[in-house]
Amino acid sequence: MTEYIIIVALIAVSAIGVYSFFGQTIRNQVAGLSAEMSGQESTAQIGAAKASAVTATTVAAKKYNLGNYDEAANKSAK
Repeated sequence: MTEYIIIVALIAVSAIGVYSFFGQTIRNQVAGLSAEMSGQESTAQIGAAKASAVTATTVAAKKYNLGNYDEAANKSAK
């Protein structure tokens, strides 16, 4: 039973990490989708999603470990 708890915890931590890298991109894409569905233009949201994706790629390309992981999370959350 303990093994399952450890595995679930590892999956949760990795999901938090992925969302911290790409969460802003996802939020901007959903904002663009909702703007288009309401009949408005979503050029600004698409541009913001592209900019967020570039930032996430730049942050993800750097090497992080447990000693400096918070730097990656803080940079990608901006």
